[in-house]
Amino acid sequence: MATTRSALTEDDIRTLVKGATPDERAAAAHKLCRTIDSVPLSVEDRDLAGEILRIMASDAAELVRRALSVTLKKSPLLPRDVAMKLARDVEGVALPVLSFSPAFTDDDLMEVVRLGGPVRQVAVAKRPKLSSKVADTLAEAGSERAVVTACANDAAEFSESGLKKVIERFEASERVLAAVAYRQVLPLAITERLVCLVGDQVREHLISRHALAPEMAQQLAADSAERANVDLIDQAGRTADMKSFVAHLNETQRLTPSLLLRGLVNGAMTFFEWGISELAGVPHHRTWLMIHDAGPLGLRAIYERAGLPARLYSAFRVGVDTYHSVELDGGAQDKARFQEKLLQRFLTAPQPAAREDLDYLIDKLDLLSDGLRSEAMALSA
Repeated sequence: MATTRSALTEDDIRTLVKGATPDERAAAAHKLCRTIDSVPLSVEDRDLAGEILRIMASDAAELVRRALSVTLKKSPLLPRDVAMKLARDVEGVALPVLSFSPAFTDDDLMEVVRLGGPVRQVAVAKRPKLSSKVADTLAEAGSERAVVTACANDAAEFSESGLKKVIERFEASERVLAAVAYRQVLPLAITERLVCLVGDQVREHLISRHALAPEMAQQLAADSAERANVDLIDQAGRTADMKSFVAHLNETQRLTPSLLLRGLVNGAMTFFEWGISELAGVPHHRTWLMIHDAGPLGLRAIYERAGLPARLYSAFRVGVDTYHSVELDGGAQDKARFQEKLLQRFLTAPQPAAREDLDYLIDKLDLLSDGLRSEAMALSA
């Protein structure tokens, strides 16, 4: 097996330590670093390599230290103490390792973000993987350029609170808001906030990328959120975590009886189930059983536990019963036919809901059929 000693000649080591010019020492440093990174090393060889790397990191010539930084910037063999020494060096030496080296811990990178200045912050923000701890530290302490870089880096794992901090700090920065908006995945609360802040072009991207209906985006911007959320569920189909979705609505006091009813009429049974579960404080699997499998008293029991108004119970009952009665054949028109029948039965039930909800349902019927719309208008007159 090749070792560091056999792969690197005594002349190379002598040149590294005593080379007459920085160019000679840099060439020897580059050769040694390539050997360290490519040749299997024994424990003894690793220790020797570490000591030689420490010599390089202390060389008076920037060219030598830069050769070390560039050549081993991605290597797992770069000792942490050497990486930290290089990170504190001049920018030409520090930036390669800050951008790539796996030697740093999250705490190391967080310290660089807080104390290292804007250029080093940008280097950290470019890294091929950033934990939420580091990304959120950039949100709190990073310069505008560093925050733009981090937000444009989908490998940066921002928490929702971190993204909120970004928006709070840089609400007036089009560059920052656009970088956040173009991330591959955004929490619902962040999307809603951005729609209210960004310009037309970025708003169009949000509508397209996150499947928000244009009218819903305009409603959000005008703070008309209740109908918008049903439209979001109905049209986007991107809510992978319904539990978190309804929890967010409840936290913002928007998980209202009217919203649940509109969701049910849209055929969003999963949303309805999780919404009832959230309001009742009952696990989803138990809520599902009470809605679907517990007979006529199950729905009433969970409905009352959720604190929903008695005057709307009959409307919810119609919605659930219709859901159970519709036979679907697996065809492409299943959803449209189901919604049409559900809306028709809902609107023909005696006094099923308030007039404002009937107005909403009439609007919804535009998407289904002109004939049913005319019938609905006659019923609500």
